[in-house]
Amino acid sequence: MATRWGIASTGKISSDFVTAMKGLKDDHRVVAVGARSLADAQAFAKKHGAKKAYGSYEALSKDPDVEVVYIGTIHPFHLPVAKLMINAGKHVLCEKPLCLNVKQTKELVALAREKKVFLMEAVWSRLFPVYKEMMKRINAGEIGDVVQVFCSFGLPIGTDRVLKKALGGGATLDLGVYCVQFASLVMGGERPEKVLAGGHLNAEGVDATTSATVVYSKGRVATLNCSFRCELPCEGIVVGTKGTLKVSNPIWCPLQLESPSGKFDSPLPDFGGSFNFTHGQGMMYEAAEVRRCLHEGLLESPHIKLDETLILSEIMESVRKQVGVTYPQDM
Repeated sequence: MATRWGIASTGKISSDFVTAMKGLKDDHRVVAVGARSLADAQAFAKKHGAKKAYGSYEALSKDPDVEVVYIGTIHPFHLPVAKLMINAGKHVLCEKPLCLNVKQTKELVALAREKKVFLMEAVWSRLFPVYKEMMKRINAGEIGDVVQVFCSFGLPIGTDRVLKKALGGGATLDLGVYCVQFASLVMGGERPEKVLAGGHLNAEGVDATTSATVVYSKGRVATLNCSFRCELPCEGIVVGTKGTLKVSNPIWCPLQLESPSGKFDSPLPDFGGSFNFTHGQGMMYEAAEVRRCLHEGLLESPHIKLDETLILSEIMESVRKQVGVTYPQDM
């Protein structure tokens, strides 16, 4: 039977997610969409072939046909919308960052565990074949012991969603999360010993550019840079005692890596449809992972465990607070 999805929010990222699932044939079905505007929900449902549209997230949460909900809202709505769905017994795939801060993240993870429903932070990068091949080569000892990780993500972005504090903006939460998760994956999901960060704020009081040094055990260090003011290399480099591995731009959805044993290419399938974001069809990988986990009775994905999601939140909160960013939700 097809996995029955509800979609919370009708923005560009939700559109890409639904379009990407079309590459998975009949394994997935969007049965309902919910938004703060009924007209928006109806337009989205018509475009993507969903049978039902709701003018509130609460109404979506009460739909008995919905098995799992994808949450593509802006950051400040992640916690309240996810709580609605979890309390209604729905499984949840929520866009990154899972929540705005550590306090919220702990609350949501605890609720999912209490209600015994599946919860996954939508770190779609982890499911790309390039990421899996990277860890296969690192774990095989190809580059020896990891010593340094370098990762950057920077693009000139001028949308309110990124620029304004009231919308949960800032380079760290929007772009830096990809660098943090990259380093964390290479470091085995370990909590770092120390996080040192600096950067600059925009006029709204959110971080425009940051640089962080994350210190791990066993002599390992990660250097992470992000910015919404300029284009950075957007690649990931892992340096070991025996060699170097490089994941090519775009680091958040890569199609190629190179290491001492050679290149690895993994082109995305072309199944038609238009996407708002780079390599949007790659969102099919995380949808397939959710279906696999549900079929196996798992309450979290082994590719992005909830304990690691908490660590990612801790690192990002440390970075932004050192740079000088606080949100109303931190109070």
